[in-house]
Amino acid sequence: MKVEQIYTGCLAQGAYYITSNGEAAIIDPLREVKPYLERAKKDDVKIKYIFETHFHADFVSGHIDLSKETGASIVYGPNASCEFKCISAKDGEEFKIGDVTIKVLHTPGHTMESTTYLLKDENGKDYAIFSGDTLFLGDVGRPDLAQKAASMTMEDLAGLLYDSLMNKIMPLADDVIVYPAHGAGSACGKNMMKETVDTLGNQKRMNYALNQPDKDSFIKAVTDGLLPPPAYFPMNVAMNKKGYDSFESVLNNGMKALTVEEFEVVAESMNALVLDARDHNVFYKGFIPQSINISLNGDFAPWVGALIADVKQPLLLVTDSEKEEETVTRLSRVGFDNILGHLKGGFQSWLDSGKQVDVIDRISPQQFEKEFKLNETKVIDVRKESEYAAEHVEDAYNRPLAYINEWIKDVNPTEHFFMHCGGGYRSMSAASILQARGYRNFTEIGGGFSEISKTSVPKTNFVCQSKMMNV
Repeated sequence: MKVEQIYTGCLAQGAYYITSNGEAAIIDPLREVKPYLERAKKDDVKIKYIFETHFHADFVSGHIDLSKETGASIVYGPNASCEFKCISAKDGEEFKIGDVTIKVLHTPGHTMESTTYLLKDENGKDYAIFSGDTLFLGDVGRPDLAQKAASMTMEDLAGLLYDSLMNKIMPLADDVIVYPAHGAGSACGKNMMKETVDTLGNQKRMNYALNQPDKDSFIKAVTDGLLPPPAYFPMNVAMNKKGYDSFESVLNNGMKALTVEEFEVVAESMNALVLDARDHNVFYKGFIPQSINISLNGDFAPWVGALIADVKQPLLLVTDSEKEEETVTRLSRVGFDNILGHLKGGFQSWLDSGKQVDVIDRISPQQFEKEFKLNETKVIDVRKESEYAAEHVEDAYNRPLAYINEWIKDVNPTEHFFMHCGGGYRSMSAASILQARGYRNFTEIGGGFSEISKTSVPKTNFVCQSKMMNV
């Protein structure tokens, strides 16, 4: 038996590859299935099952493409209703992969079909659980995503989650390995550890959610402090339930290299958004007017999902050389399939054509230090509320990037402000969005708070509620 965790940092997501005696199973596969096919070919095994822990909200699974490629059955837990051929397994049902067994443990709460898969080794001993979004390391799945579909309140779902954990997970032995669907950085939880594998015994000892004195305390603990989910989550759920275009089709469209002239025609005729995936330290020096910067050198896919309202939005890409395929792949993982092509030759070809170029007004932290001393300055901090609360520029306003589509309407276009994040990635995305919508009354600070903190600009960790942006 072999168990391999295939972890994707951009999404903080874990897929799993299990093999035994010539057969294999994949749990929660990513959109692009080629890596799983290559592993199976190398190991000379047949992929027999594709297990899904639930209908994922934060990424589009590769279950449909992988099933078409291999003939493997797609397995969900109870209550799953697919618009494609799948097995909706019964609680306690078992599936054989070679000499090992996967047992279905129905664990509703995160969603109604949420299921934990218990792996039993060749001797029938409980070896590991693939807990999906039911149990994370240091946390449990958020119970607010399936309220509408389940016609239940967040508290009702949290109560179900408590019962699932107490009745199905906690009775298992301490040496059982926990393989969750996500780790730190995912929007599917609020308190996840940076580690991606642990023992159940350690989680029983240190996971705050598993150590609540009763159900009411559990419900309060897991529902407290939940931030609104990203806007793309419901659309990903729908794609995972209903199906989608093949990844190869999406990739072929995205890999169309368009000349400057073709790029302009497509942008105008299709009302396409120009997404520039270059590094923020390069983007600000020159870019196509109205384009949005979300750099590939970071949590690219989740930020695209958070900042671009509709997964069906037509996209045109500007990337660094030989980064086109990676960009398309990472977009497809969160359901942004309507990619019309990319600029042939990258931004350099735009420059060479003599077309109009825009820039962002960026200054160094040292320049900001001088400005702060000389003038009465307004500062907007686009970091998370928790980062802002820990320490921030004195009198700065907190406007998290994730909610820019809500707070942008409150920006006074006649009042100048300075803007920063932690290191420059998020504030450049914010700057590009502001500028694309006609706001030019700001200056972005390169290096972000990590560099500002080294200057004499006054800081505080006092949380002034009037300065916070609670949305």
